[in-house]
Amino acid sequence: MTLPNFLIIGAAKSGTTSFYRYLGQHPQIFANVKEPGYFALAGQQVAYAGPGDQDGFVRRITTDPKAYEALFDGVTDEKATGEASVLYLYSPEAPLRIKKTIPQAKLIAILRNPIERAYSGYLHMRRDGREPLANFADALAAEPERIAANWEHQWHYTKLGLYHTQLVRYYAQFPADQIAVYTYDEFKANPAQLMQKVFRFLEVDEGFVPDFSIKHNISGTPKSRALNKFLIRPNRLKDMVRPLLPRALRRYLGLKAKQLNINAEKPDIDPQTRTYLAKIYHDEIVALQYLIDQDLTHWLEN
Repeated sequence: MTLPNFLIIGAAKSGTTSFYRYLGQHPQIFANVKEPGYFALAGQQVAYAGPGDQDGFVRRITTDPKAYEALFDGVTDEKATGEASVLYLYSPEAPLRIKKTIPQAKLIAILRNPIERAYSGYLHMRRDGREPLANFADALAAEPERIAANWEHQWHYTKLGLYHTQLVRYYAQFPADQIAVYTYDEFKANPAQLMQKVFRFLEVDEGFVPDFSIKHNISGTPKSRALNKFLIRPNRLKDMVRPLLPRALRRYLGLKAKQLNINAEKPDIDPQTRTYLAKIYHDEIVALQYLIDQDLTHWLEN
């Protein structure tokens, strides 16, 4: 039986998809399992109620232990085996379940300025045609009602950014040397340098340099909503083509098409909304600095 020896636990909309795909290029790393959410949702019957929830996130969820183990059947002689589920950072249940199942696992988090993370999450849902509210402030105001109505975690724009509260649960279960926390800022500024740090943390060849040419899961406005819908949702044509093309080629073509179809320019956050979020996150950011021993004062300058 093979289980992962490292996990990418979050945070959502912090570059984790690109980060995980870059990890997967390393010949000593098995990284081919994205968003199973097992340790957050094990044993549950998942039935979220938000627009598009059942067609998106829920399709990837694995809640059965044998099905989860089967996700790693492709592992051969890789030194590091991992999966990425951004729900783990948010989930109160995940840390203890991970501790009980794979206590020696290394845990990696990438954190983004929570204001920018919330806005990127909102734009992501607008991009996919799921968010009905055209005003970010209105979507934030609707969050408590949506949570109460059991909409999946991507709708929790504000709460997903309470990083200190979330990470404390992991430091309570795992020694600090098993947890690595990086920021989206350093990943964006120098991805090669950050990946070298991560390779060192995972004890694989740190001299390997991934291909950084493709960005994954970019938020923005689709140039063609029809094409975007075709690319992100199941359909018969894709089902017909799938057996004809190698998986790596399908993934490359799909990512390239998504990248070309997205207008990455986005309007600024309304100053009042930014101020509202800054007040919510201020104490969390201050506490987080001490927890992870990193200077995050630039996150407070909003």
